[in-house]
Amino acid sequence: MAEIYTLPLAQISKELGLKELWSPKPLEEILIRSRDVDRPAMELYGFCDYFDPNRVAILGRSELAMLDSLEPVQRAASINRYFALRPPAVIIARGITPREEMLNAAREYGVPLLSSQDGTSALMASLVAFLNVQLAPRITRHGVLVEVYGEGILLVGDSGVGKSEIAIELIKRGHRLIADDAVEIRRVSSKALVGQSPDNIRHFIELRGVGVINARRIFGMGSVKPSQKIEMCINMEVWDPTKVYDRMGIDNEFTEILGIKIPVVTIPVKPGRNLAVIVEVAAMNNRQKEMGYNAARELLISLGMDPADLESGDVQVDLDI
Repeated sequence: MAEIYTLPLAQISKELGLKELWSPKPLEEILIRSRDVDRPAMELYGFCDYFDPNRVAILGRSELAMLDSLEPVQRAASINRYFALRPPAVIIARGITPREEMLNAAREYGVPLLSSQDGTSALMASLVAFLNVQLAPRITRHGVLVEVYGEGILLVGDSGVGKSEIAIELIKRGHRLIADDAVEIRRVSSKALVGQSPDNIRHFIELRGVGVINARRIFGMGSVKPSQKIEMCINMEVWDPTKVYDRMGIDNEFTEILGIKIPVVTIPVKPGRNLAVIVEVAAMNNRQKEMGYNAARELLISLGMDPADLESGDVQVDLDI
């Protein structure tokens, strides 16, 4: 069973600049667990078959105008019927002052009532984006996450293969560190993974023979970043002379993390290779592939091969991370 994550309503209120109108208890004690948001027009009309009691509700100008169009008795009944469902929180957009019936219903049924100065669509977009990150499914994996030319590169491989040393060299070349040793990966949408460092080891790097260093303090604020979308995975492994490594790059190797495909390249490690430069080139080449250009394909076509024979295939790679 998938783990369910929660988020204090106080954190949402702080992030979105909400004003507390009424709450049955401190917002720190009210936990939100759904990434979905509700605009309860149908519930206010009385259709509650698909009501989700875990969704934060947003009332905009349309819902409040509909309520204002009702007779006082009908309006009070509609508001009471909805608040009796006990949504985890109700946020009123555009700074509109709620009617007394709504405040009374919030007090009677113990529903937190908050207000935002933002427009309804902007408020909903900000809330959904924030919840998608904070409540996303997540895993923690061994590796190093760096940003290279704007690309999020996840370096994986056996302990001691040199991932942290590559990260240091990349930082000195102007790139940024997100996480070393442990990377917390979150699935923020059906197509995107975002990585960050656990709070207690953020900005620290372990270098064998030197010890633990703080990258932010040594290299400055420009050398680190709190989080980054993961666009590519580079598997570092000790050079095996008996293994045939990909020399063209026609096929698209990938691995699956939290059900999302991430491109993979395997880089053999041996003395004398400038691995930081290779990682930089891999990042730029991956961006070109994302834009539809494949250098290997162009080379083979220029050598006279039929483009129909160069269809690339997807090859899944199982990484031990």
